[in-house]
Amino acid sequence: QVQFVESGGGSVQAGGSLRLSCVSSGRPFSIVAMGWYRQAPGKQRDLVARIFSGGSTNYADSVKGRFTISRDNAKNTVYLQMNSLKPEDTAVYYCNYGITPADDCWGQGTQVSVSS
Repeated sequence: QVQFVESGGGSVQAGGSLRLSCVSSGRPFSIVAMGWYRQAPGKQRDLVARIFSGGSTNYADSVKGRFTISRDNAKNTVYLQMNSLKPEDTAVYYCNYGITPADDCWGQGTQVSVSS
C-alpha cells in the first residue's frame, strides 16, 4: 500500500528556514521520481520541486534559489530544505510521486506558516 508521511512544518518569520521530511512506502523508492507539492487556502495544489531517481531536480520558478530537494534512498525519505521563506510560501506541503502523483494516496501534509 502506497503511503506518504510528511513532517517538519511549523511557523516561522519571513526570512527563516524549515526542513521538511517525507517517508514513502509501498513502491520501490529509489527508482521513482519524488515531488513536493503545496496547497494554499483557496488555491490548487501545485508542484514545488521534483527529484528524479538519478538525482536531477526541477523547481517552480517561485522557489528557485531558496528551496532544495534531496533524497535518501536508504531511508525511503525525501527532504525539502526551505530557506529565505516568504509569507507567500504559507501552505500545506505534501509529497507524492514526482511525475504522476498517486491521487488516491495523498498524506495529511505538513503546515508551513510564514509571518511577515
